[in-house]
Amino acid sequence: MSTYTQILYQLIFSTKYRNPTLLKENRADLYNYMHQILLNKDCFVHQIGGIEDHTHIVFALHPSVALADLVRDIKLSTNAFIKEKAIFPHFEGWQSGYGAFTYSVAAKKNLIAYVKNQEEHHKTQNSTDELKEILKEFQIEYDERYFF
Repeated sequence: MSTYTQILYQLIFSTKYRNPTLLKENRADLYNYMHQILLNKDCFVHQIGGIEDHTHIVFALHPSVALADLVRDIKLSTNAFIKEKAIFPHFEGWQSGYGAFTYSVAAKKNLIAYVKNQEEHHKTQNSTDELKEILKEFQIEYDERYFF
């Protein structure tokens, strides 16, 4: 029998110290690179977006891929890519943690729109409050120390 899954994730991770180093003019290069990493891991990418201090990735996780390994590979590879191409001169790296949340297929359209609309969304809500809101929505307890 074949393996059938539907594992839709929203992955969120921030720049080190949440510094606003992901300049808009070069984010597309970063997102294209991330997209290729995910494709190489047999994941299906629905949307990548974000702003200066964090990134969202909506993707379907392939069942043979461990999420923690995927996140590690994305962060390590993009860190090297950013430094090699010098696309974000003040980028110091990624924060050590991440948020990963699963969604139903019914939520996919709205989730993709939400990630596409990050620039507009963050005109009214900062990234820390956004993540806290998501954590509350998923009933995940968090430690305030990790937001500063």
